[in-house]
Amino acid sequence: MAYTLYLKKGEEKRIQAGHSWVYANEVQKIEGKDRNGSLATVCTFDGKFLGKGYINHLSKIIVRIFIRDDVEDTKELFMERLKKANDSRVRLGYNNAYRVCFGEADDLPALIIDKYDDVLSVQFLSLGMDKRKDMITECLVELFHPKGIYERSDVAVRLKEGLQEVKGVLYGEVPDRVIINENGIKIAVDVKGGQKTGYFLDQKENRLCARKYCKDATVLDCFSNTGGFSLNVATVAKEVTAVDISPTAIASVIENKELNGFTNLNAVCANVFDILREYREQGKTFGTVILDPPAFTKSVSEIKDAIRGYTDINVLGLKLVEKGGYLISSSCSHYVSQQAFEKMLIDSARIAKRRVKCIEIKSQAPDHPYLLCAEETSYLKFFVLQVD
Repeated sequence: MAYTLYLKKGEEKRIQAGHSWVYANEVQKIEGKDRNGSLATVCTFDGKFLGKGYINHLSKIIVRIFIRDDVEDTKELFMERLKKANDSRVRLGYNNAYRVCFGEADDLPALIIDKYDDVLSVQFLSLGMDKRKDMITECLVELFHPKGIYERSDVAVRLKEGLQEVKGVLYGEVPDRVIINENGIKIAVDVKGGQKTGYFLDQKENRLCARKYCKDATVLDCFSNTGGFSLNVATVAKEVTAVDISPTAIASVIENKELNGFTNLNAVCANVFDILREYREQGKTFGTVILDPPAFTKSVSEIKDAIRGYTDINVLGLKLVEKGGYLISSSCSHYVSQQAFEKMLIDSARIAKRRVKCIEIKSQAPDHPYLLCAEETSYLKFFVLQVD
C-alpha cells in the first residue's frame, strides 16, 4: 500500500501556493507502507488531496511534490514534462547551450539537465529521481538523440538524501571537451570535471550585457573561472585581465583565449583578495571591474560571514574603478537575498568613499526560471554600478 502523508493543520498553504517541498516536521502522520523513494500522496490534515511526490525518510524534505492531480509517474509523464521544458527554451531562441530542465521550476524537482551542443549533462539530486535514472536517460535519448549523456551527481546535497556522490557516462560517448557557442564566441566546456554540470550557463545573458560596459576599456575580471566574462568582454574591450586562484581554471581561460584568437586577454593565477590589494598599492585602476565570486555561503548560519566577504571584495573592487567607470558585482548564493546584497553594495560604496549609481540589475538567465512561491529557486544577483 502506497504511503499517504497528512500535514499538520495550516502547513498546506505553501504547497497550495505551488511550492514543491514538504518538510518532515510539517507532517502529522503517515499511513501505508512502501519502499523509500516510492511515489507518495500528500494530503491536508483533514484528508484533502494536495499532490504526489517521491518520499525519502532520510531527508528533511520528506516529499517533493511534482504531480498535482491523480495520475501516476509514468514514462509518458516524464516525456511530457521534459518536452515541455525544452520547448519553452527553444521558443526563447536557445539551441546550442542551455539549461533544459531546472528542477522545481519545470515540475521535475531535483532534476537538472544542461545541454552542451550534442552532449547532455545531468544531475539527480534526490532519491526519487536517482531511482528513475535509467528511465529518465531513455527519455532524453528519445527526445534529443545526443552524442552522449554524462551524469554530474558529484554534489554534496545528495548526502542529505542518503546518496553517494557519483559521476560517469550514462549513454553514448562524451569527449573531454565540448565546444559550445555563447554569444558568438567559442568556449571549451569540461563536462566531466568542470564546475557544476561543466559550465555556468546561468550568467550567459549577463555576460553579453557586460560587453556594453567594457567597450574600449581596461577590464579586470575577478574569480574568472574558465573565462566566461573575460571572453565575452574581450570582444569589445581594450584589454582584459582574468584572475582566478585555480591553475585549472586559468589553463581553461588560456585554452579558450586561443580558441577564439584573442590577443587582448591576459590570465593571472592568484588569490583575488591579495591581488586587488596589490593593485591598490600600485595605484592601478580599471575602466570596469567584474566580481563574480563563488557562493560565499551555503547555509543560513554563514550569512554574516558571507556579507563580510562580499563587502571586503566589493570595497577593494570599487577602489580600483576609474572615475566614471563601472563595477559589475554578482552573487550566486540564494541565502543572500537581493535586498541584503544591495545593502552590502551601499555599505561597500560608503566604506570605499565612492559615490555609485545603479545602472542595471539582472538575475539568472531565462532558461533558469524561478518560482515566485519558492524563494529557494531564485539565487543570482547581478548589479551594474557606475562609480564617480
